[in-house]
This record gives sequence, C-alpha cells and structure tokens, in this order.
Amino acid sequence: MFSFLIIFVLNAFYLVPRLLFHKNYLSYLASSLLTLVLVIGISVSFRNYITPTQPLAMPPMELGPGMPPMELGTKMPAPQGYRLPAQPEQKSIFMNFIENLIIAILVLAAGTAFELVLKWLNEESRRKNVEKEQLKTELALLRHQVSPHFFMNTLNNIHALIDINTETAKDAVIRLSTLMRYLLYDTAHGQTSLKKELEFIGSYITLMQLRFSKKVTITVDVPENVPDIQIPPMLFISFIENAFKHGVSYQSESFVKFKLEVIDNQLICTIKNSKHKKKETSDLSYSGIGLTNIRKSLSLLFEKNYILNIQENDKEFEVQLTIPVYENKMLGH
Repeated sequence: MFSFLIIFVLNAFYLVPRLLFHKNYLSYLASSLLTLVLVIGISVSFRNYITPTQPLAMPPMELGPGMPPMELGTKMPAPQGYRLPAQPEQKSIFMNFIENLIIAILVLAAGTAFELVLKWLNEESRRKNVEKEQLKTELALLRHQVSPHFFMNTLNNIHALIDINTETAKDAVIRLSTLMRYLLYDTAHGQTSLKKELEFIGSYITLMQLRFSKKVTITVDVPENVPDIQIPPMLFISFIENAFKHGVSYQSESFVKFKLEVIDNQLICTIKNSKHKKKETSDLSYSGIGLTNIRKSLSLLFEKNYILNIQENDKEFEVQLTIPVYENKMLGH
C-alpha cells in the first residue's frame, strides 16, 4: 500500500503537472513506466526478502491411539474414502510483480484523472472570473454610452425651457442631477435597490418626454409600494433606449409602455413600443450592446434563471424580461 501511495503522489504532484500539462507526452509516458517498474520491483523484492518463499510442510498425521505419527514422505495408502486436502500453490515473484503492476497502473490512472479534473475545475473558475470581469466592463461601457447624446439633448431642451417654463426647467435639472448621481455612484457596487432603479428610469423617461410632442404617449406602470429588492443596476435601460429610439415617430402617433410587477418572487418587466414602417428593425438593433451581449450578460448574472421573450408584429414591438428576486438579495448574484 505504501508503494501505491508513492506512485500516486509522484504522478499526481510531479509527473502530471511538470510533464503532461506541458505537453511532454513521451517524457511523461517514459517517466511513468520507469516509476512503476522501479517502485513495484523494489516493493516486491523487499517483501520477498522479508518473507521468503517457504516449502510447504504437512504436519505429522495421527494414525490412532498407540501408533506413532507418520512423517511426511512415509508411503502408506490412504484409508478408504479419505482424500488429502488440496494444497495452495505459492505465487512466484514474477506473478506478484505482475499483479502489483496492474494495480499500480490503475493507481497511476486515478492520479492522472484527479489532476485533470482539478485542472478543469480551476480553468472553469478562471473562465467564469474572466467573463464576469468582461461583463463589468460591458456594463460600465453601457453606463457611459447612456450619457453623451442624451445629456446633450437634455441640456438643449432645458435651455429652451428656461424662457418658456421655468418650473419645468428646474424640475428637469433636478432629474438630470439625480440621473447623473445614479450613474456615477449608485451603479458602482454591482447591485442596487429596485426603488433606486425605478427612480432612475422615471427620471430618464421624464427627460425623454421633453423631446417629444403630445403625439407620443408614454405610460409607466410600477408598484405603488416598491419591495426591498436588490437587482443589477441598469438592467432595463437597453430595452428602454431601444423603445424610444425605434418606437417613436415625430410624424405619427406613437407610444412607449413600461410595466414592472413582482409576482411570486419574480420580477417581470414588460416594455412595448409602436412600430413604424420607416423604423422597422430587427431585435438586434439595441442601442449600446446587441441582443447577443444582453443575453450573455443575463446568463452571467442569473445563469439559466431568467426568461427573455421578444415579440413583434407590424404595429408593435414587445420585450418581456423575467428574473427571480427575493427580499434583500438577488438570486444568482
């Protein structure tokens, strides 16, 4: 057993990491065979030296009262109906070596498999960490992409409102400040409260309304009592941006509808917008990042615990995102 332990340790912690993982396959094979032969050979030889093979001996047979015992080698016919018991054959050194070698090969294979599985787990963990870092970068880029054109247009609208409606202009400045504070500080921790996210969305939609006429109907339907739920920041902004970008026409009546509800530990967000012929576009035309990256981000955040449904027809485009949530924590984060 000690020889098998030596083989396992040498293979798992020396031969596999230094030879097999560095693609020195011939060196690994030769070193493994040499280790097997040496360790098993020394083990079998040492055991045979300590307990050498002894000739089989049969104890004297008691023939009966008053009769001397008969020693082995004395010729005497066995009593009628009596059969001498079969004697076990002792294994040779070569057979012991072969049997131990077979077991040692299995031990060697077990050590190699152990190291391969351990390496795969480490690589998988490293891959997930890299993907999470990439996701953080993508989300950071998304936050920055919200700002340039949106802020420029909003400031222009506020400038025009100062002389027309001072109170509305003041409210717009406050909402813009709230939105910027959220982008700069509240999104830096990787998660935020649903209440703050809804305040951000409300400010964003209100500022977007400054750009459109009364022909654009914007509807926001959110719970009156917002539950204390933690979610990833800016989870819905890509869909909302897309709805305003592709669902609003300055010539025709348009609409954008945002609805959010919590049902049985599930957060369901539904965003609908009108669709116009000149604005026809596929569901890959999201502002910021495409649908593929959105799905990838959702998979990294929630694994398979989310549902993203996208439906469209000639007049309407709809996105519905369902994620699992619990009080004071987010599943999958």
